[in-house]
Amino acid sequence: MATSLSSVIHISFVDTKTTRTRFSILKSHRKFFTISSKSTSNVPISETTPPNNNIKNSSLSDQLAPLANTTLPTLPENLPKVLSKPKPTWANPTKAKRHLLSQQRHKRSSVLYNPQMKEFQRFAQKLNNCDDSSEAEFMACLEEIPSSLTRENALLVLNSLKPWQKTHMFLNWIKNQDLLPMETMFYNVTMKSLRFGRQFGVIEELAHQMIDNGVELDNVTYSTIITCANKCNLFDKAEHWFERMYKTGLMPDEVTFSAILGVYARLGKVEVVISLFERGRATGWKPDLITCSVLGKMFGEAGDFYGIRYVLQEMKSLGLQPNLVVYNTLIEATGKAGKPGFARSLFEEMIDSGIAPNEKTLTAVIKIYGKARWSKDALEVWQRMKENGWPMDFILYNTLLNMCADVGLVEEAETLFRDMKQSEQCKPDSWSYTAMLNIYGSEGNVDKSIKLFEEMCKFGIELNVMGCTCLIQCLGKAMEIDALVRVFDIYVERGVKPDDKLCGCLLSVVSLSQGSKDQEKVLACLQRANPKLVAFIQLIVDEQTSFETVKEEFRGIMSNAVVEVRTPFCNCLIDICRNKDLLGRAHELLYLGSLYGFYPSLHHKSQYEWCLDVRRLSVGAALTALEEWMATLTKIVRREEALPDLFLAQTGTGAHKFAHGLNISFASHLRKLDAPFRQSEDKVGSFIATKDDLVSWVQSNSPASIAT
Repeated sequence: MATSLSSVIHISFVDTKTTRTRFSILKSHRKFFTISSKSTSNVPISETTPPNNNIKNSSLSDQLAPLANTTLPTLPENLPKVLSKPKPTWANPTKAKRHLLSQQRHKRSSVLYNPQMKEFQRFAQKLNNCDDSSEAEFMACLEEIPSSLTRENALLVLNSLKPWQKTHMFLNWIKNQDLLPMETMFYNVTMKSLRFGRQFGVIEELAHQMIDNGVELDNVTYSTIITCANKCNLFDKAEHWFERMYKTGLMPDEVTFSAILGVYARLGKVEVVISLFERGRATGWKPDLITCSVLGKMFGEAGDFYGIRYVLQEMKSLGLQPNLVVYNTLIEATGKAGKPGFARSLFEEMIDSGIAPNEKTLTAVIKIYGKARWSKDALEVWQRMKENGWPMDFILYNTLLNMCADVGLVEEAETLFRDMKQSEQCKPDSWSYTAMLNIYGSEGNVDKSIKLFEEMCKFGIELNVMGCTCLIQCLGKAMEIDALVRVFDIYVERGVKPDDKLCGCLLSVVSLSQGSKDQEKVLACLQRANPKLVAFIQLIVDEQTSFETVKEEFRGIMSNAVVEVRTPFCNCLIDICRNKDLLGRAHELLYLGSLYGFYPSLHHKSQYEWCLDVRRLSVGAALTALEEWMATLTKIVRREEALPDLFLAQTGTGAHKFAHGLNISFASHLRKLDAPFRQSEDKVGSFIATKDDLVSWVQSNSPASIAT
């Protein structure tokens, strides 16, 4: 039977509004609550709200107030706060300690010896053999029930029926026949079958029937409802039934309690989870590995490293040894929290404890190392995979390939790719080939890229837009326009739909091929991919187009593009205008790009230094930004406004994909302007000028020469 409370209890959730506050709480672990086992009167807690006398309409927080007030009082303000769980004081051993949750799982009813068991087992098997889609056949079989139905025989059949539809039909048949008094156990068994089929709507309907007919809902009932709602991602329903459970005065057992913790964790309600967890621990509840895994995943999703450490320390204090599932969860969580070193420590700890990693473990570790650019560590893990015979799958191989692509490990990627081709279980798929196209495209290896593409076509490997983008980028940089057009045609003919990134690649090639006879070929490809973008190019190169028209169309083009390509689009459009000597239009586009936030880090100002940062701009956009900056500085000097001592222009080393040759072009343009900037001896890709040099330059140049 369900365990009931003599009075309504209350849980008060601590509302920690800021992440910093929660981090400090987690560092001290049990700092949420100060626990005392001595008998006390109702001492109010500063964080709680007064109990609500309207029991039926009050919230969970209101319903659980008395327990919080009597078992979890805070220390007086004049006493210092402790940073860990205090040692308990003496308590009267004859007086039972009040708990937040029941310490025992709801026990199953004892089953007496039933001489008809084999007969009813055969009957249940006959029902299972009925056609699942035929309700009429099932009902006909029910007419052949061997003898008068007893409670034990009915439960035996309910437990034996599959799928859930038959269990539900049998329960309804029992009710309609009015053969037995309906009790909680019948509903619980049926609900468990329905949970397996993720039929939350039917489960909730049965729960309401129980309430209407006066059938008791016990811990098993609520646990089944809550876990099914969780599986179906109906978290609001799970919360509703959990709160209703408390309103009826029923304490959750450890299974129900763990289930609702999982619900709140998936909702991202970190403070609520911590509050419930701490209060449960204070009443003697010992969480299991599943609960710890839920907490670890929740803190990982929140990027909360201190929370992950908190879970580990709780497990250590409970004497819980993590299993493979928990290690996988915690390793993934530490990666999301940006702690690759801690993830490596957990991985090595798992190996040392004798637990062999699976594909999920190794994939998580490789992803973490790749993101941290720890290529040496990632390749070391790969070697250990081969030496120890650890499992490999498509995802793991492709993760390794992508890691090699990110850090430029061409030879290692080629070795991996050969291993996949030789493997019987993990033959390279579309994404494996795409990773290799990315590698060859990044290093500009046209021959290997084309060879790989032809191999994909020969073996019928599915083509995707990402591979097309890598290949177009490689061919565009090499100005292999005919090959580019052929590749583009094949991809489109095979059903690949160009996206914004592919359009950005084509637009970049248009800017590079400006003035050549191949430009129209690339524009024809772009016309098929994004005709509105081609129409905008034609509009901006027409000097008769007004600025207001350009502004309106520019906003429309950028609004329809994904965020990642908006700055590259603007860069390329500026390049196209400069290539056609439309400098005024280039400055207009730069202004619009700045207006809409595409260049947020272009200018930096401090008391002692003003900086122009063009490292993420194309060559044309960077030169336009330089001209704008110099014109602005000239106006400031002429108005005799305050200036810093130093001016700095940063181009970087030209490693960025949009900044090829930027340092050289920028230096050449500075010489053309006869600007007082010189190459920094300390930092490559930086140009510096002093205030005196800049003032002298402005005074010695006419406004017209500065504008050019």
